Amino acid sequence: MAPTAAAADELVKTYGTGDAVVKALDGVSVTVEVGALTAVMGPSGSGKSTLMHCMAGLDRPTSGRAFIGQTDVATLTDRKLTLLRRERVGFIFQQFNLVPTLTARENILLPLAIAGRKPNPQWWDTVIDVVGLADRLDHKPSELSGGQQQRVACARALVGRPEIIFADEPTGNLDSMSATEVLGFLRRSVDEFGQTIVMVTHDPVSASYADRALFLADGRIVDDICHPTHDAVLTTMSRLDPRRHPSIDSGPDDGPSPHRAKTTGGEHVPAARRVERP
Repeated sequence: MAPTAAAADELVKTYGTGDAVVKALDGVSVTVEVGALTAVMGPSGSGKSTLMHCMAGLDRPTSGRAFIGQTDVATLTDRKLTLLRRERVGFIFQQFNLVPTLTARENILLPLAIAGRKPNPQWWDTVIDVVGLADRLDHKPSELSGGQQQRVACARALVGRPEIIFADEPTGNLDSMSATEVLGFLRRSVDEFGQTIVMVTHDPVSASYADRALFLADGRIVDDICHPTHDAVLTTMSRLDPRRHPSIDSGPDDGPSPHRAKTTGGEHVPAARRVERP
């Protein structure tokens, strides 16, 4: 079994109080393997972004534990959480989050500069070559296309060689061609460099680039597919959110099987996999 890069153990996250309480996560347990691209999917309000935020140390769970490696991020002080995110975790967001007054080069290097670190020259050259930005490094975000801006964000996440990268809808603001470029880069970073990535997405095409797809509904993991294909993802999403994802099947909608019956193009694994506590 591959080493564990991150894990959630019985995570619960609630918002509000009394009759207005909302349970965004309802006892989620899952492990993320080192050197794999894991997609997290589900209908709007399913808890997928909340799960990512709790596992990445961007938000604190109401109860349960979240690990980066062997570190329980849920118990860290704010200062230690900041250091962990700076030194061990990379982030890619839908909105790019580039500093408009800085060049692409300066944006990529910003997290390292804040941490007082310098990039490894060979690794820098490799990252820039992979994302194809060599001729755009001195351009500011306003001079770049959306796809180029997201590639800057990807390079920024990767250049510090983090243990894990969390990507929240990384292709959500991109056209199909730019999205394909970014997804290809993420896939290559896993295959060639052993990077670990957790990607929240609603897009079956994006999920088909992953090694594994987790599906959330009502704050719980309800399905788990290894080596997902577009059709396998679409079939599962059509059961969870039939209004937004029409089924490719003509048969009746029976809902997700508790026994994880095999779906075309993907291998189902048990959704309720108990985490071994480090």
